[in-house]
Amino acid sequence: MTKFSELPLHTKVLKAIEEAGYTQPTPIQEGAIPPACEGRDVLGIAQTGTGKTASFTLPMITALNRGRARARMPRSLVLAPTRELAAQVAENFDQYAKYTKLTKALLIGGVSFKEQDALIDRGVDVLIATPGRLLDHFERGKLILSDVKIMVVDEADRMLDMGFIPDIERIFGLTPFTRQTLFFSATMAPEIERITNTFLSNPARVEVARQATTSEMITQTVYEIKGSGRDIPKKKRDFLRQLIDSEGEKVTNGIIFCNRKVDVDIVAKSLKKHGHDAEAIHGDLDQSYRTRTLEGFRDGNIRFLVASDVAARGLDIPNVSHVFNFDVPSHSEDYVHRIGRTGRAGRAGTAMMISAPKDEKLLAGIERLIETTIPRGETGLPEAKAKDDTKPKEEKPKRSRSKKPKADAEKPAEAEAAAAEEPAPEKSKPADKPKSERSRGGRGRGRNEDRGPKTVGLGDHLPDFIAQSFEERREAG
Repeated sequence: MTKFSELPLHTKVLKAIEEAGYTQPTPIQEGAIPPACEGRDVLGIAQTGTGKTASFTLPMITALNRGRARARMPRSLVLAPTRELAAQVAENFDQYAKYTKLTKALLIGGVSFKEQDALIDRGVDVLIATPGRLLDHFERGKLILSDVKIMVVDEADRMLDMGFIPDIERIFGLTPFTRQTLFFSATMAPEIERITNTFLSNPARVEVARQATTSEMITQTVYEIKGSGRDIPKKKRDFLRQLIDSEGEKVTNGIIFCNRKVDVDIVAKSLKKHGHDAEAIHGDLDQSYRTRTLEGFRDGNIRFLVASDVAARGLDIPNVSHVFNFDVPSHSEDYVHRIGRTGRAGRAGTAMMISAPKDEKLLAGIERLIETTIPRGETGLPEAKAKDDTKPKEEKPKRSRSKKPKADAEKPAEAEAAAAEEPAPEKSKPADKPKSERSRGGRGRGRNEDRGPKTVGLGDHLPDFIAQSFEERREAG
């Protein structure tokens, strides 16, 4: 079997690999690194968890070891679909390039543009970015891509799912035609194949596993629960806790996948309420919080990570013992990537999925894709203390529509009847005021009663000479 020392890598890179404890490359690394070091385009197809990241970082560091970066003009570009995957690529670069003088910049959302601009202005050898943030910098005039010599597209099928393909095509158009392209994907959808035919030149195709296969090291089970309507989410939460409790100490840690972000928050809150150490992670959360959560999960300080598909691709967390699919994935390919978080690097893993009656077609699609019937598990697990996720609502006293005081409400019916027969006292009406003293407006009645004599106009008083006839005026004059 080939060793890393037999691959055409720089001696400084080999030293870093040795210190990391690796001696033999994985099949995708063994197949992709030699043509990449020769400068050829590479199309790598392999399931997640097979070491694709090192397949392009190692030859990239070897190729870039000579030369110098210029301000705002990166020498290489790595595109990743999510912030977490981009950050992981940056960590791999730091690990394998520590004996070189190569520089990098990480362009992801949730981080200040000012800090990223400062890195770009100094000049970087490797630019690692998500497509949206990269184009933001370009449109602001802070980035020039005409000097890119190596371009990497990682998890291309995830790019397709997230709607990044138009952005990818635009970025390809901004880079030189003579660039070297390394293109990696777990599956090859027709749209992905169209892009590779358009932008790759005679690539070396490296396919180390059948498309959309799952690792043989992963034990898969699906549990079909009964029910319908609004009861299903709570039943699934109760059953999830039963699964965790039934596995006991086997569950050293686990990732729980939900289809919707709102369900991620609800499931994490439910687990915490019932005494499980769990945290949520999805795209709407602040980047600093997501980073802290992932670090806590890697370090073992967090036992369960409840995630949306933002965490399904490319995260290198080698010691995940269990993956729980709280929801059946909407896209069949996502099932492969989700359960690929466990059973990595030759370790055994366990994948459990909860299916509701409405998920029948989605489950059938997954089994067609992986060409395997997933074993069904028994849903009659021993009842772990199944508490309701929601606090019981306190019963509020019913309000009486009667406006009577409480003492009056407790009177006997005879007293109420007698009180009803008594004639109501007549309200005294105020004495009518003269018209001149009444207030003209609806507001502030009686406010001008002490304001002195009222101003008299022509409508209320006529001078005497006007009322006199012509003869009377002539005799008076």
